[in-house]
Amino acid sequence: MGEIMNMIEAKEITYEYPDGTKALHGVNFNVEKGSMVALLGPNGAGKSTLFLHFNGIIQPSSGQIEIAEELLKYGKADLNKARQKVGIVFQNPDDQLFAPTVVEDVAFGPLNMGLSRDEVENRVSKALKKVGMAGFEDKAPHHLSGGQKKRVAIAGILAMDPEIMVLDEPTSGLDPKGASQILKLLYKLNEEGMTIIISTHDVDMVPLYADKIYIISGGEIIKEGNPHDVFGDVETIRKANLRLPRIAHLMEILKKEDKLSFSEEYPLTIGEARKSLLEYIESDSNRG
Repeated sequence: MGEIMNMIEAKEITYEYPDGTKALHGVNFNVEKGSMVALLGPNGAGKSTLFLHFNGIIQPSSGQIEIAEELLKYGKADLNKARQKVGIVFQNPDDQLFAPTVVEDVAFGPLNMGLSRDEVENRVSKALKKVGMAGFEDKAPHHLSGGQKKRVAIAGILAMDPEIMVLDEPTSGLDPKGASQILKLLYKLNEEGMTIIISTHDVDMVPLYADKIYIISGGEIIKEGNPHDVFGDVETIRKANLRLPRIAHLMEILKKEDKLSFSEEYPLTIGEARKSLLEYIESDSNRG
């Protein structure tokens, strides 16, 4: 087995805004190559501020960022290189989409990389196809739905062929179908080998895709681990002004109110809940 590589590592990141407000306090955060990691926390916890460090949009007051185990430096050439490796999709696609047509928007990044016209066209059509937006090339971005805008913003990052994609609240403002389409797309990109980091406050969504979860509260990481480790610590979840996923919350109620005894960990997905209930029914009938 080869050694696992860290694609993003934040070491003791502290960030203070010019007015003296401290947004991050000694944050450590690392993401292994090929993984899908969630940064979970309520609004105002520091998620977006941390993300903007990952490709040098903002520079830490202290601490350092490593990308693919290389220290991030802040010279122009270094930042260009970092931004080709790490693509950020902002929470509001309107912050990212500004060209008159979809095709021009998606071509913007690759053109800035100095690629040939043919290579740019090839990348744009591949990216639009991947996000399910082929056929929308000549549409104006502001005429698209929220979910379509989000997919075009993702295509614009994909066309730059990054190794890591960072998405700030990718499902916010979308209806359930739109949110589900974005998650399926991210899941597929991750299966194809892309490292993905998602910031969110949506606790129901996280267990469906995350290999690892970090909980951020008040600019500090207060818990990290796999979904069961993290959601097993109910006290910390509630301290961060979050809640258990609905399925786990339902099981918690059944356990407390109806004295149903389940396995140690609360199920986090429908599949796990079904298995838990079947095991409970079986053990109950054996007792009876």
